[in-house]
Amino acid sequence: MVPDEIQPQDTPSSDNDAQETHLADLRRRIDLVDKRLVETLSERARIVVEIGKTKQSDGTPVYAPHREAQVLARALANNKGPLSDRTIEAIYRELMSGSFSIELPLRVGHLGPRGSFSHIATVRQFGSSIECVDLGSIDAVLAEVAAGHCHYGLMPYENSIGGSIAESLDALIEHDVTAYAEALIEVRHTFLANCPAGDVTKIYSKQEVFSQCRKWLARQFPDTELVSMGSSAAAVKRAAAEPNAGAIGSTLAGELYGVKPLYEQIQDKPNNITRFLIVGRQAALPTGDDKTSIMFVTADTPGALVDVLTVFRDAKINLSHIDKRPSGRTNWEYTFFIDCAGHRTDPVMITALDDAAKHCVSLKVLGSYPRAKRIL
Repeated sequence: MVPDEIQPQDTPSSDNDAQETHLADLRRRIDLVDKRLVETLSERARIVVEIGKTKQSDGTPVYAPHREAQVLARALANNKGPLSDRTIEAIYRELMSGSFSIELPLRVGHLGPRGSFSHIATVRQFGSSIECVDLGSIDAVLAEVAAGHCHYGLMPYENSIGGSIAESLDALIEHDVTAYAEALIEVRHTFLANCPAGDVTKIYSKQEVFSQCRKWLARQFPDTELVSMGSSAAAVKRAAAEPNAGAIGSTLAGELYGVKPLYEQIQDKPNNITRFLIVGRQAALPTGDDKTSIMFVTADTPGALVDVLTVFRDAKINLSHIDKRPSGRTNWEYTFFIDCAGHRTDPVMITALDDAAKHCVSLKVLGSYPRAKRIL
């Protein structure tokens, strides 16, 4: 017999029972929080409905970048953890996306089919409740926005490895749209193929993607034919249909079109960021932390470009980007693009633009918009 003074020890089954009871209690608490959360979201949505009615009556745009910046800044200021700021921002972007669909379903044009980096950027910026419109070129994105067929368009403007996107600069010359907002998107390139890497005889992707993976391609596929496509997702679709073909694109495109990822993170620099511009037909209101994009053609006089840049220097306006493209009007005439700190309605900016225009054949403010502060 067991002596009376020896007490039975807790068994593993009793420990498990206590753990399950504790988990069940925690789950009940989560269920109650979820109930309150949905009730709160529904209350917010009802207010959105009222806001939508007011906007429709006075023509206020549904998507307002200055208001988006305020909402996100307030949400992040209220975040005390443990959720990261990135998570909170993603939640709020989806919440605002749902609000757009209540007020007015938004059509946003982008380059390429689902799985393209422009499609991914559109969803990260606007959430999944909008209508994404797949278009075949950046020029088509701006044309559809200018024609009013899309509320907004999203186009790659500048990459941290490859620099400016020439196709985007050319499209801005051709179409009358407004730079309305910007987004910074991390781009991770993946090599995909449904055959062994050694059997690949042709690689498809967008030209800018090839330039961002130039060193890796030189090491791994020095003699393989590189074929430029309209978008990275279109390249993955092509590789899916062609034996012994590879593509560089997103892992999402590989999942969508049935092409296996063989090598990930193949871009020449790990911190590969593409800056996208959201274009529309309205002007964004100032936030106090804005950028202004300008396009101009200088007068055909010695030092004209220096004179324009000097205007902004003397006004103490910082320039963060400058590039040029052929104007398309006269040989050896160039259209210059600059981005500068500040809003077009700032008194200092108004004076600088007037003074800069004196040295130009033409000068157009593409738009002022809130400066993107975080990478999506």
